[in-house]
Amino acid sequence: MKSQKLGFRYLCQLALKYLPLIAVLMILVAIDSATYSYVSMFIKYIIAVLDGEIVNTTLPSFITNIFDSGETVILKVIYASIGLALYQIIRGAMKFFTGCYRQIIGETISKNIRKEMYEHIQNLSYSYHNNVDTGDLIQRCTTDNDVIKNFLSMQLPEVVSTFSILIFAAYQMASINITLMLVSLIIIPISLTMSIIYCVYVEKKYTIIEEEEAKLLTIIQENLSGVRVVKAFANESFENEKFMRQSKKYSDLNLALNKKSALFWGFNDFLSMAQYLFVTVISIYLAMTSTTINGSDIIALLMLVGSFIWPVRGLGRMIGECGKSFVAAGRIKEILNYKSEYTNDSKNTPVITGQISFNNVGFKFDDTDEHLLSNLTFDIKPGETIAIIGKTGSGKSTVAKILERFYDYQEGSITLNGNELKNINKKYVRTQVGLILQEPFLYTRTVYDNIAITNPDATESDVTKVAKISAIEKDIKSFEKGYDTLVGEKGTTLSGGQKQRISIARMLLQDKPIFIFDDSLSAVDTETDLMIRTAIQKKEHKSTMIIITHRITTAKQADKIIVLENGTASQIGTHETLSKTEGLYKKLWDIQGAIEKEFMEMLDEGGSKVC
Repeated sequence: MKSQKLGFRYLCQLALKYLPLIAVLMILVAIDSATYSYVSMFIKYIIAVLDGEIVNTTLPSFITNIFDSGETVILKVIYASIGLALYQIIRGAMKFFTGCYRQIIGETISKNIRKEMYEHIQNLSYSYHNNVDTGDLIQRCTTDNDVIKNFLSMQLPEVVSTFSILIFAAYQMASINITLMLVSLIIIPISLTMSIIYCVYVEKKYTIIEEEEAKLLTIIQENLSGVRVVKAFANESFENEKFMRQSKKYSDLNLALNKKSALFWGFNDFLSMAQYLFVTVISIYLAMTSTTINGSDIIALLMLVGSFIWPVRGLGRMIGECGKSFVAAGRIKEILNYKSEYTNDSKNTPVITGQISFNNVGFKFDDTDEHLLSNLTFDIKPGETIAIIGKTGSGKSTVAKILERFYDYQEGSITLNGNELKNINKKYVRTQVGLILQEPFLYTRTVYDNIAITNPDATESDVTKVAKISAIEKDIKSFEKGYDTLVGEKGTTLSGGQKQRISIARMLLQDKPIFIFDDSLSAVDTETDLMIRTAIQKKEHKSTMIIITHRITTAKQADKIIVLENGTASQIGTHETLSKTEGLYKKLWDIQGAIEKEFMEMLDEGGSKVC
């Protein structure tokens, strides 16, 4: 119910926002509906003339005077027929214009909602995206958006059209016979009551159906994204069963709703036909027992009844669509109500050269009271290479995300060149701190595009330069199309090491003062790892590097090593110092030392390959 109220308010906001456009559309459909009621008057005139009856219509006198100018019955009928044809041509042209205008309004509203949604989702926090279902977001941006578009450009004007038809049809019928007018309108309160009941039912069921459809889309999206994992475990049958269970649940809910809809529309059709029969019988009876109506009146009355019975019948569909629209609008507004992470963001953009200081920093996630980081303290000088190691879950990656301002710390202080991190503009921080993740995301574009995407102004020489630094150029040249090689979805055509090195290259293209490698060298061999880091350090502008790693052979090359345990820095020092001091680092070095020895022997045999 809360979602529906939210949706109703959002639809009202949209209606007010696009009021001039929607108001013009409503006037057009109201005029179209009003003018249709006069078609029956043209027919009534022709029948009356042919039957020799007294002509009595609501057509303007200047029009009937033209028709009456015919000297014979045939001429009068011909004049009236030509008049009706011209009248319908004008109505047809107006209908065409109204239809085009309706589509323009619908697409304008839809495009603007998509734009607003997409921009807003881009600006939501990292923690929000960590906890949301992608399939659900896609559905809200597409299906729910279309429901709102149809409501504002189709259903809402149709409601106006229906009432316009009712008012003018009632006016025309009253000019013929007030009793028959009242008889003809009996169906309206019955149909309206049924429609409201149906709307309430549809609204409840549609909410559930939308949720189940979102789950179905999420299953599809996850399965397609993780297809390699599914195949690696020969888990296709399990995934198929999971999909079919959710698909059946979604289908069953739709079928249940459709059954109720069939009953509603069936009974509505019965009422409509019964109304036709009732009006016909009463009209014939009055024609036989009195002189108040004649044959032309009966034909005009039946045409007028037909003009509003079907729109009134469709009122149930329109009200039902209103219920769906409230649900869809509520789901979209629910996303838009989430605050952007840049709300009340600082405008401070100080010079950052790579000096970082953590002072008794404490951090915990919103869904727990237990601190992941506690009293974390260390300093990093500009241009230093720092390695952070620790057990899984010790908070290494969290340190990187805090420095990127994906998360904000609750205790202590973090400063960049003496400026409190929380007081620096988030977007500016991310232009100064480069984060290279273990699992990089590549776009379905060329290798060149994937590198240059972080800097639209980069030249070809800039791209090849960073490709050399990240030790990926040799691989690129081995591809048949080189830099123009199309990368598969999420980089599926490349190896893990190639994807990591391309992600490193595109980050280096921005030449940031601080680079964080969050286990992003895990998929390359030790020699390539050292080559990349050495090449980065030989750049003209030396950057501060923070390397988060499980590989001791990588950590030992750093100027300083920080060991994270129990949310704090249990050890800080160089490899020479920590490898001889009892603690976690020494334990890890004792295990991995053999690999280091083997690597050094390889260098001795083949000569130094690092330049």
